[in-house]
Amino acid sequence: MAKKKDKFKPDARAKPSRKSSGGQLFRLFALSWVRWLALIILVAALLYWQQSAIVTWVNNVLLKTLELFGWGLVLSMLALLIIIGVILRKYLLSVARQWKLNLWNKWLAGVAFFATIWGILALFDVGGRIGMNIIGGQNTEGVLRVLGLVFLGIVLMAPKACWHALTALVSWIARPPEKEPTPPPPRPVSEGYQPPLRPPIEPRRPPAEPVKPPEVIVPPEIIPKRGISAETSEAHPSTDAEPATATAESTPDQTPADLKQVAQEVWKKYGESPTPIMVDGWQLPPIDILDVAPETEFSQADNNQRAQLIEDALASYGVEVKVMQINAGPTVTQFGVEPGWDRKVKEIKERDKDGNIQVRREEVTKTRVKVERITSLANDLALALAAPSIRIEAPVPGKSVVGIEVPNRISSVVSLRNVIETNAFQKTLAKSKLGLAMGKGAGGEAVAGDLTRMPHLLIAGATGSGKTVCLNSIICCLLMHNTPSDIKFIMVDPKRVELTPFNSIPHLATPVIVDTKKALFTLRWLNEEMDKRYQILARVGARNIEAYNRNRQGDERMPFLILIIDELADLMMAGFDEVEHIICHLAQMARATGIHLVVATQRPSVDVVTGLIKANFPTRVSFAVTSQVDSRTILDIGGAEKLLGKGDMLYSPTEAAKPKRLQGCYVSDPETERLVYFWSNQRRDEAAALRLDELLPTIASMGIARADPLLDAARQLAKEHKHISTSFLQRRMHIGYPRAARIMDQLQEEGAESAKNGEEEE
Repeated sequence: MAKKKDKFKPDARAKPSRKSSGGQLFRLFALSWVRWLALIILVAALLYWQQSAIVTWVNNVLLKTLELFGWGLVLSMLALLIIIGVILRKYLLSVARQWKLNLWNKWLAGVAFFATIWGILALFDVGGRIGMNIIGGQNTEGVLRVLGLVFLGIVLMAPKACWHALTALVSWIARPPEKEPTPPPPRPVSEGYQPPLRPPIEPRRPPAEPVKPPEVIVPPEIIPKRGISAETSEAHPSTDAEPATATAESTPDQTPADLKQVAQEVWKKYGESPTPIMVDGWQLPPIDILDVAPETEFSQADNNQRAQLIEDALASYGVEVKVMQINAGPTVTQFGVEPGWDRKVKEIKERDKDGNIQVRREEVTKTRVKVERITSLANDLALALAAPSIRIEAPVPGKSVVGIEVPNRISSVVSLRNVIETNAFQKTLAKSKLGLAMGKGAGGEAVAGDLTRMPHLLIAGATGSGKTVCLNSIICCLLMHNTPSDIKFIMVDPKRVELTPFNSIPHLATPVIVDTKKALFTLRWLNEEMDKRYQILARVGARNIEAYNRNRQGDERMPFLILIIDELADLMMAGFDEVEHIICHLAQMARATGIHLVVATQRPSVDVVTGLIKANFPTRVSFAVTSQVDSRTILDIGGAEKLLGKGDMLYSPTEAAKPKRLQGCYVSDPETERLVYFWSNQRRDEAAALRLDELLPTIASMGIARADPLLDAARQLAKEHKHISTSFLQRRMHIGYPRAARIMDQLQEEGAESAKNGEEEE
């Protein structure tokens, strides 16, 4: 039996493996902690070997550093730690954004304050050589340099406040000493009028050729709501004219003599200027007759905070955006948002040197964020910004951004004078006399319109949204730059209180019409006037009113006729078919003859703003409405239901593809009354061109001339049958109800006239 081999006994022929022991040693040194331990031992040995040389070098460097910096070294280390902390906490993007938003002055102010502290340390001999170089020496010069650095830091931190303080100081120093007021000379006053107790300013020297105001003619039926208040005259004083002495409020018991006195005082303040602007014998009102509204300054830090909220809110829903523009307007602030990228990534798993699995993300594709994803989050943005409602304009016309309009916490008033004095309105006025100051946009830019290019304007909105104020601003803007020989107004006011204050201006072709029947007669006359003007233009060979008036002056010129209707729905109820037919006929053909329409309504429904009216009024203005259906009726798109009211409107001109959001101009009652009193002082008897009493016979003859062709057949039926009715005429003559009702009315009028003539003969 063979002897079994012991497996535990080493084989004498086997040799020790050197390769295996060397591999184990290599793997030992490949470990990271072994390498770090060896490196630490080596560095410690070197430091111990060069201990004396290192200590000597450190002492020399530390002494030189302290001699150079002093205690300013602590400030430098603190500033360095702050910068490192900003970078590590990922605030670098916000710092760059603030630098981009022109906040460099605050960074320079921080540098100035840093140098101030270092200079103060140098005054106490602990600032080193750098601190001594900052102050120049420990004497009076050093103290002055430190104070100069403090002043420089304050100016850089708040430049506007420093500028306002400097101007206030200069004006206070240059203000002349106040003189004791002299008692006013006694003058006769009318019975029932008490002049205010205000010291008058020393009168100016009269001009070489003073303008003598004509006799004041104020109609007795016009009683304004109130006079020129003392607050308005004090808030907007005129530097080159006497202060208005009429500060007492007008009451319903005022007589025409009192109104005449107020008008004369307004003329003394604004009409007797040394350099009046005269056109065709009429003096245009100065710009000082309008008030200046103070502009509200908005906090830039607040806008930056809201911009960050918009980015964070959209990012939380997976929409990457970046705010590129911030345009602060009077009512809303528009944030220009640039859509980001929608990225698709994939995860790649890899092993590192230690054998651990690492996950790496690699971008596969990226596409732009769709605009619909931003517009669909309007309600979520309003919740994040704590705003009542926001409007998203996607995209902004002419820009590659999406406009997010957020309401301001404090809204400012846009006065008519602030818009008139802008370059945009002056350029429009240089091209056309019928320039209109519409308001200011969401970015604070002034917007002006040209009525000759519109050529008609449709205004709609809910009650109290600002339609009447818009009409008043349009009328006042035209009165500021046009004489009665340039334009004539025909105003229809069924409410009887909105447009009647303009009853005494010489620009009216007829007094303000408050009766709907008279308004229908006036529309018929205006239609006939358009035909007459076309005949005149054809006779002289002119294409339009501009070509006709090119070489004519004064009364030879053909004035523009502007029809203003304050409530279209009321006229539609009086005569739907006729009113719609005449308005559409005028809107289609009256442009060349200088007849323009400005129509307003508070009921934007399809039975008032019909398809024919919308087709002939391409320029429209929509104020705040109650529903999206009303907004689509006016503008064909939604958005007007999100307006804030009080003059906030959407303006859709002819040449624009989308409506533009504006804050309309505001004209106060004292401004309107001053303007009306100014023009009433220049009223002339021959300036009144048309009177409604004179129009009625012509209108009556027009109605007779327009007899229905079926009237003779209706008379024959009336002779054959004793009793006829409107429905009877419908059945027998196969016509509609409106036409049958008109024929029935004419038959009744003829029967009444024949009965009256028979009684007179008896």
